[in-house]
Amino acid sequence: MTAADPQQPDPRPVPARSVRRSLASIVLGFELFIVLLAALTIFGLSPAPFGDDGIPRWWALVGGGVLLVALLAIMALLRFEGAYVAGWVLQGILLATGFLNPAMFFVGALFGGMWWYAMVAGARIDRTRKETA
Repeated sequence: MTAADPQQPDPRPVPARSVRRSLASIVLGFELFIVLLAALTIFGLSPAPFGDDGIPRWWALVGGGVLLVALLAIMALLRFEGAYVAGWVLQGILLATGFLNPAMFFVGALFGGMWWYAMVAGARIDRTRKETA
């Protein structure tokens, strides 16, 4: 019974999902992998603040875990406007991890740019959709 019954009313139309929200989810999803790999790299390479005399190395894994949980929470809360602000804060934190491993300055800037583009282009597409609807 695959044919639609003409007696039943049409199902309610599903509202279009925000492009900004979709793009933000994609960027944050990729950042999950980056944060995991960065935490493992910082843990394994034992940069200057970590080691025998400094901060215990396992703190790199704890910090990475906290960032992962924050990224997942923000992904789940993207229906609220405050989650986008929190996303900007996480982009800053990701950029600041460059002080632990200088390669993270490049990665943080790259993902910050992706986040900026997702916010600008997504909002523009959503606005255009709303105007043409």
